[in-house]
Amino acid sequence: MSAPVFVDAQASDAAVGSVVTVTGAEARHAVTVQRRAVGEIVDVVDGQGRRVRGEIVATGTDSMTVAVSVVTRDDDPPVTLVQALAKGGRDEQAVEAAVELGVTAVVPWSAQRSIVQWRGPKAEKARQKWADLVWAATKQSRRATLAPVAAVVTSRELAVQVASATASGVRVLILHEESATPLTTLTWADPAQPVWIVVGPEGGIGDEEVALLTDAGAESVVLGQHVLRASSAGPAAIAALAATRGTWADAALRGGLR
Repeated sequence: MSAPVFVDAQASDAAVGSVVTVTGAEARHAVTVQRRAVGEIVDVVDGQGRRVRGEIVATGTDSMTVAVSVVTRDDDPPVTLVQALAKGGRDEQAVEAAVELGVTAVVPWSAQRSIVQWRGPKAEKARQKWADLVWAATKQSRRATLAPVAAVVTSRELAVQVASATASGVRVLILHEESATPLTTLTWADPAQPVWIVVGPEGGIGDEEVALLTDAGAESVVLGQHVLRASSAGPAAIAALAATRGTWADAALRGGLR
C-alpha cells in the first residue's frame, strides 16, 4: 500500500539519513486529523517531483519529524490542462480529476461561451479555490508534483501563450467534436513531449476560437463519437494520452534514487 503524502519544501534538500520536520497546518493534519503516530511510514514531497520516504520518529501538536530512508523523483511528463470556466462546478471537477490522472499545470480559460466569469477580486479567490483543489487531489493521489494554477486568460491571451508554447516544442491539442483527427491516432516521436490539452465550456469552443488557436500552432483533435461534459473531457483526454503514449505502462521504470 502506498504511504500517505504530506507537502513540505524541505523535501527538496533532504538526503537519506537526514530528518525532515513538517510543521504548521500539514503537521496538524497529519497528527491531529489523521492521527499519524511514531513508527508509521509516510512520504514528504516538495511539490516539484521530489519525494522522501521515512518513518515518523517524533510528533507534537503541530510538528511531525520523519527520518528519511529513501529519496526518489516522480518524472511525470509535463501535461497542462487549459480548462474553460464552466457552470455547476464542472470546471472544478475537471481540475480535481485531472490532477489525480497526472496533469502538471492548470490554466483557467475565460472562453467566449463560458457562462461563469472571473472578474475583479473574484478572479483571485476563484483561482485560489482551484489551487486548494489541486493541493488536496495531489495528496489524495499520492503525487509529488503540485500543479500550479495560472491566472485566468482570455481567448486572445491564450492564443499568445499557445504560440509561445508550440514554438518551444510543446504540442497543444484542442478537444473539438468536429475534428476529424482522433486523439488516440496521434504519433509521438517522444512520449514525454510536453502537451497542453485545451477544453472548452458547456457550449463548446467557438469556431473563431478554434481558428485563433490553430493559427497559433494548436491541433484540433476528437476523443470519440460521443460528446463529453466539461467535467470529464479533460480527464478522459489525459487518461487516453497516457495510455497511448505508454507513460503509465513504464511508470515503474521512471524515477529512481537521487
